[in-house]
Amino acid sequence: MATYKRLPKHIGIIPDGNRRWAQENGFKKQEGYKFGIEPGLELYHLCLELGIEEMTFYGFTVDNTKRPAEQTKAFQKACVDAVNKLKDRDADLLVVGNTNSPLFPKELLPYTKRTKFGKGLMKINFLVNYGWNWDLNYGIKKSDFDSKQDFTKNIASSDISRMDLIIRWGGRRRLSGFLPIQSIYSDFYVAEEMWPDYNLNQVHAALQWYQDQDITLGG
Repeated sequence: MATYKRLPKHIGIIPDGNRRWAQENGFKKQEGYKFGIEPGLELYHLCLELGIEEMTFYGFTVDNTKRPAEQTKAFQKACVDAVNKLKDRDADLLVVGNTNSPLFPKELLPYTKRTKFGKGLMKINFLVNYGWNWDLNYGIKKSDFDSKQDFTKNIASSDISRMDLIIRWGGRRRLSGFLPIQSIYSDFYVAEEMWPDYNLNQVHAALQWYQDQDITLGG
């Protein structure tokens, strides 16, 4: 196991490239999502071993639900299956997303309040049917535009801490609306490999890169 002088406390994960991977490997687009479940569990175990305190996975967005129905059903199922597998791990789980929509999987409703599995050794946040505008507007409505109040304490994702490092698989160089408040000072690392082709070396490369970043938080 590699050792590092400093580690991010909170890592955000954008597991992109499932559909492209499926097409390149002879599958239908929607079949790619099921191959992304095991990589997520492997990453969880690695980060737990390293001592990472919190992880946030980008499940699917409100915009993603505009895709063909068979793809929407496939990534909804993949999110439910991933959470069910976490039940056997030591995780402190929170699912964040627009629950008022029929596209939010009902099976995940119990986990919209933080739920401890096992020893709850690591905070795991799962964004499901998430939209950045839904997240921020939720806070604006609750704060009633009171300029003296910090509306970020009332955004839908307020229980998720600031991310130190975001790793995006699949070669795309964009945040795609990923937690705009918590990502404001995040370092952003891109892995060229598709998410189903995850391996430990990709994470270690990201963490090694992170060692050399100048963390000023704007100061």
